Amino acid sequence: MKITLNENKEIVKTIKEGLKRTGGYCPCKLKRTEDNKCMCKEFKEQIADPEFEGYCHCLLYYKSK
Repeated sequence: MKITLNENKEIVKTIKEGLKRTGGYCPCKLKRTEDNKCMCKEFKEQIADPEFEGYCHCLLYYKSK
């Protein structure tokens, strides 16, 4: 398993700016809960699945097999 940042530097820049603005919470989620703190619970659950390959919800991270 390998987790990398999105290759699109503009997406990475935009999401990182959003993370700074929200105090580390996913800028794509409406509620600021611990589950939405980057790296969010949703993506952690996805990467726990050995068959999952893809991006997190906000497209910042990519998991490859």
